[in-house]
Amino acid sequence: MPFASLTQRSPVNGYFNSGDWLIILAYLGGIIALGIWFGKDQRTTRDYFLGSRNIPWWGIGFSIIAAETSALTIIGVPAIAYGGNLVFIQMIIGYVIARIILAVVMVPHYLKGEIYSPYQLLEQHLGKGPRHLAGAFFLFLETMAAGVRVFVACIPIRLMLGERICSLGGLVDPILGAILLFVGLSLLYTYIGGVKAVIWTDAVQFGLFLAGGIFTLIYIPTLIDGGWSAAMAQAGAAGKLVWLNTQFTLSAPFNLWMGVIGGTVMVLSTHGAEQLIVQRVLACGSVSEGRKALALSAVLIFPLFLIFLLVGVLLWVFYQAHPFQIPLPESRPGIKSVDFIFPIFMVTEVPHLLKGFLIVAILSAAMSSISSAITSLASVSTMDFIKPWMKSRDDEYFLRFSKASTLFWAAALVGVAWLTREVQFVLNAAFSLRGLTSGALLGGMILALFGRGVGPRAAMVGMTASVIVMNLIFWPPNLTAWPALREAWMRLFGGEVFWPWFTLIGTSVTLIGAWLTRKLLPPPPVPPVPPS
Repeated sequence: MPFASLTQRSPVNGYFNSGDWLIILAYLGGIIALGIWFGKDQRTTRDYFLGSRNIPWWGIGFSIIAAETSALTIIGVPAIAYGGNLVFIQMIIGYVIARIILAVVMVPHYLKGEIYSPYQLLEQHLGKGPRHLAGAFFLFLETMAAGVRVFVACIPIRLMLGERICSLGGLVDPILGAILLFVGLSLLYTYIGGVKAVIWTDAVQFGLFLAGGIFTLIYIPTLIDGGWSAAMAQAGAAGKLVWLNTQFTLSAPFNLWMGVIGGTVMVLSTHGAEQLIVQRVLACGSVSEGRKALALSAVLIFPLFLIFLLVGVLLWVFYQAHPFQIPLPESRPGIKSVDFIFPIFMVTEVPHLLKGFLIVAILSAAMSSISSAITSLASVSTMDFIKPWMKSRDDEYFLRFSKASTLFWAAALVGVAWLTREVQFVLNAAFSLRGLTSGALLGGMILALFGRGVGPRAAMVGMTASVIVMNLIFWPPNLTAWPALREAWMRLFGGEVFWPWFTLIGTSVTLIGAWLTRKLLPPPPVPPVPPS
């Protein structure tokens, strides 16, 4: 079904009334005002990127979850359960385990002294080359991954807000308008308030989408004959409540080994070696606060995902007996038809005012992921690249540059999001792009902290080899323009490698590559220091 027809009931959106719009506009205005107020005193780069290190640990804990939970997650997780069952919950086991490991092992390294990104640890132990290589990997892939997330999330947002709003009154293509709208709104408080504004707005936004999930979990059974017990009985009879799969495979579907092993290693990278999340831990005032922030996120992440998976199960039960008031649109590049289930339910089945609050929950997740990406990209580009090359400049100059880089990266996200609308294989890679570099970043961090003596050359060879190998693993079966290559890959390997394994494979390649380089090309001996 063409997307233009999804919202043709009115020039704006015939499913909303003035009360819904009032709630949405109040949220947008309030969250921007809140961000600006919290970030009004930004005088140094320390304030801008570390929040002066005086933000309470619980706010940072909420922010960690908000940063990793995009609008696409809130929309896509119910779709996973709607189209399948609860087996995705096995991945969250690894998410929890990794946070515990990071709290014990990595937080003391982050908060020993004052650093602005995890890549500074690479320079401290391996040299400038590995730091710049890791920073470059992060900047490139985070821009790609975040831009694609923005685009795909704006498709259902276009459905919810309507053509008139998203086209900015008919001035631009509705998808471009939605991209500009949400990147622009997120940029307002990110530019002014830096990471402090991002963390506090994240904390509020986390509460909003958690409340939205809990409300939906309670509300849907009231629409089903027999309530919660009847819904669970029907879902159980259809196999929708299956959550455990102990069969080991490298390909889909999700299984326990992917969660316990693959999920753990993946989150060790995303939360331990990538600036998007590590920046929040670096804003903690002490090691104990950093550990409490990660522990809080570990406690909350499992119930959060379980809530939205159960929402997907309940939506499946509901739509067995109720017709869709908006037909499911055709699949689009990077987004499946079932990804519209939750937005369609919100728009058509929820009473007014409550509908406004649920839409706000989705918008809050979208803005949180955008602002998090912008501030992490600005931090790495400024503190890992520009500041080391321009040491003679004062901090006032770098604060100005930081704000300029915030504008640049926001524009980059808009550009990537808009360009990827025509590139189908990139959109299909939306959830896997980060896995192409996550193993290199985690492997580099392991070498820096626990592989002393490996040398910068070996570390850089290992990290580069990891990125090359991961691209060779990922792209051949996903290049839809070259079906012969996909067929050859499938015959040779029997299937695609599923994304939960990407980080483990990439980390292994980094470590093995560095070890082989160290053995085959040992670093030159350090000349003896002459006696004084």
